[in-house]
This record gives sequence, structure tokens and C-alpha cells, in this order.
Amino acid sequence: MKIYIHEIAVIWKYCFQKAVKNLETFYCKTKIITGSCGKILENRKIQSLLLVTDPYFVENGVARTLIADAKPGRSRIFHQVVPDPSVELAATGVGVMKEFHPDTVVALGGGSAIDCAKAMVYFYDQPVMLIAIPTTSGSGSEVTDFSVLTHGDTKHPLIDPKICPDVAILDHSLLKNLPKKLIADTGFDVISHALESFVATDAGAITDALAREAFCNAYAYLPASYRGDVSFRGKIHMASTMAGMAFSQAGLGLCHAMAHSLGGMFHLPHGRLNAILLPAVVECNALMATEKYAKLARAAGINGAADSVAVRNLRNGLIRLRRDLELPETLQQAGVSPRNLRQKSNQIVEAVLKDPCCKTNPMPVEDFMVRRILEAVAGHG
Repeated sequence: MKIYIHEIAVIWKYCFQKAVKNLETFYCKTKIITGSCGKILENRKIQSLLLVTDPYFVENGVARTLIADAKPGRSRIFHQVVPDPSVELAATGVGVMKEFHPDTVVALGGGSAIDCAKAMVYFYDQPVMLIAIPTTSGSGSEVTDFSVLTHGDTKHPLIDPKICPDVAILDHSLLKNLPKKLIADTGFDVISHALESFVATDAGAITDALAREAFCNAYAYLPASYRGDVSFRGKIHMASTMAGMAFSQAGLGLCHAMAHSLGGMFHLPHGRLNAILLPAVVECNALMATEKYAKLARAAGINGAADSVAVRNLRNGLIRLRRDLELPETLQQAGVSPRNLRQKSNQIVEAVLKDPCCKTNPMPVEDFMVRRILEAVAGHG
């Protein structure tokens, strides 16, 4: 790989920043429980329950069954959640909360439902118990202080410790009928969370252990789960939660910053964008993160005598996994024309550089890095 003069300047800048960071902290507010969500909720003796979910779980009866099992004194369902929830949707949900006055908010669904519920609780600004029940294995939102909301063509990460759920219920029975595309998209989100948090600048011994275990399990079991083997879905579900715990403390990086920008602009699934971007981001960050990438590769059984070889094999392994999950390799294959990408490149780069995920990327993020990765993943045309 060629190293240019501006990259040498970035490396020196990184080394100075790293020299002044010597503190390590770890905190997880969320109580994590595995088992039947209905029985667990019943034992909590909820008085007034607001269930935040999407229309799918109302139509298939899961939402009503959950409320019946929980046996609250009062209940209401807010089921308007859609993918990439907007600021306006969260505001509507806050209005419902002010009218209903719940003591407990339960988020049932994927990252969108949980993120929406977290934002609602944040803006409600009254004491309320927040319980997250993830039905996909990807976002890790059930244990993080992150919520991503969309406004126009931009995704805005909301980061605050008070939006971290009080309880996360991991009910593996909810994972049996996941569509293949959802397994692929959300599964690569686990991979990217684990990998980015492992090399993030705020990583420490505890987050490394969580990220390493999450990455190894997701990398090993995702192909079988995608092919229909439900026996591994519990492991991937736990991997998603562990990766969420890791990145909530260690931070993320350039892959997520770019996925946020591109997702807001072109409305593509977040995990699918991570799958397209991650190999190119690894190649870019390897200038400073070779040793840690190599450690993670070897932990996952991706060999290489020299660290540089292990990193190359890690990148190639991610590409193979992407193909096994039948995910697009370029933005063009995902439906974004290279011409449209070029026209909006300045806007994309500007959003990436403002994204808080860049703050913990293993290399300080510069304009030229973002443009180089965009060029690498654009496709031909």
C-alpha cells in the first residue's frame, strides 16, 4: 500500500492524541435478562405500559400477546415506528407519552423501534422505566446510550447516558422467522460494531473482550444462520448485545460515520452500508491499527504469520462473508448511481466529518480519507 505525505501527517497527529489518553472506564446501566419476555414483564408488575413498536408486530399479534402476558394496569400501543425514525416521529411519540403518562416504556422491535423509544424517553424528560426487547440481532441499541434519528437527508446520533435502557430482554424465541435479508443486514452491523469498537481510540481491556467475543461468534455463525439454521441465532443475538456494550464505551469509527451519512442521503439499510464500507475502511485504518486488527483476525481463526498478512486476510474474510450473505459489494449494486454519488460527494463528506463516530476512529479522519473510500466503494459508471 502506498503511503502519501498527508497520511504521514495524520499518523503523527494520532500519536500525539493517543499519548494524552491514559484513562479507562466501563459502565453498563442496563440489566440484561434472557428468557421469555412475557413472563419477565409479568414479574415486574407494571402499572401503566406504553409499547413502542412497528405495525408488523401489531398485525401478527405479538404486541397484544406481550401486553396480555405483562398484565399491566393500563396499556397503550404506539405502533407508528418506521425504518430510520425521524425527529418528527419521536416528537409525536413524546406527545403520546405526555397524554398517557406511562411508568414503563417497552420497545419491541429492531434498532428503529428501540432508537425511537429512547428518543421519546429523552425528550419526555420525566422519570420512566425503559425496557428494550430486540427482535433482530444487529443494532445493540438495547444496551447503548446511542439513538439515531433522521431529519431530512441526515442521520443525527443522539448520545446521552440517560437514554440507555434500564432493562434489556433477550428472548431467542422471537428470532425464528427472521427474513434472510434482515439476518444479513443486521448481522453485518454486529460485525462492524465489534470490529470498530475493538480498534477505537477509547477501547480498553473490558471492551476488547466483549468486542472480540462478539466478532468471533458473529463471524463464525452468521453464514449458517443465514442459510436457515436457527440453532445459532441465540449466539448471534448475544453477540449483538455484547458488541453494543463494547461500542457504547469504546466508540465506533469511520465506517459508521459514513454509513450514517450515506444512509440518510440514499435511505439504504444501515447494516448493508456497513458491509459495503467495512473492508475499505479496514484497509484505510490499517496504517495505524495493524496490530489490533491482526489480533482480532487471529482470534477469529483468520491466520497470517505477519500482522500485515493477517490484516489483509481479515479484509478478504470480510469480503467473503459479505458474499456468503449475498450483500452488495458496491454502492452501485445497492442502487446508488456513481453519478448521483459524485454529485452529492461534498455533502456526504461534510456530514461524515461532523459525525461523532469519527472522534474515536483509530486514525483522525480527514477529507481525503472519506473521498478515497467513496471512490473505492462507488462501483463503475
